[in-house]
Amino acid sequence: MTSSLVEYRIEQHIATITMNDPRTLNAFSTSLKTEMMDALNQADTDEQVRVIVLQGAGNNFSSGGHIGEMLENGIDSDALADKINFMVSEVAEISLKLRNIHKPIIAKLEGAVAGAGMNLALTCDFRIAADNAKFVQAFVNIGLVPDAGGIYLLNQLIGAAKTTELVMLGDKLTAEDMARLNLLNEVISSDRLDASVLALATRLSNLPAKALASMKHMINTHAFMGLNEALDMEINQQTMMAQTEDFKEGISAFMEKRQPVYQDK
Repeated sequence: MTSSLVEYRIEQHIATITMNDPRTLNAFSTSLKTEMMDALNQADTDEQVRVIVLQGAGNNFSSGGHIGEMLENGIDSDALADKINFMVSEVAEISLKLRNIHKPIIAKLEGAVAGAGMNLALTCDFRIAADNAKFVQAFVNIGLVPDAGGIYLLNQLIGAAKTTELVMLGDKLTAEDMARLNLLNEVISSDRLDASVLALATRLSNLPAKALASMKHMINTHAFMGLNEALDMEINQQTMMAQTEDFKEGISAFMEKRQPVYQDK
């Protein structure tokens, strides 16, 4: 299956799903998310697929939400909050799907891994990053809260204290920073990234699939049982934030490349 925004291929029991919108650094537009869900459903049901690799085209994983689509009706439109509600709901469906596929999923990370892109990577089972990867929970910089399960996933993986720091300050992290937080399985030079991901995928594809599926099911039960409720809370909170003046100021400042001035409204 090949389309304009998502490419899908299978080789040696490994399904590779590529987000293919390098012009936006593979931002999550509605079209891209729809095609990604189609690809994930295909990989989920295909008995020949034993491992899934998720990656981005153009030497970037994903820049997160598609700002252009978010603002397609204007920043003062009454429909803006509804649009954000819709987009956040869609990316939440991708997060749930990544956890509910009982096959190992590897996130191949390089370049921009921002916002929802970072959080979807956290939803995957394995994360291998090139040393040029840059990570950020960018939401606070435009007056929103993390989507795609961000706060919940970080709390489960690194605890509340560090989660608070990452999401409230929104600082950029290097791959080495992420590795120190135990959020990456491996950091490797960009010229060796493909080989490292293929080696892990091949190793997993040769292991007993039923045992791996059972392990993922148990990990979900013990570590991620609350993800669904957390995503629902995110959607509600994000919709509320989208109606604030601080969000309008934050997104305006982002588009105008200036520092925002928040009024707590």
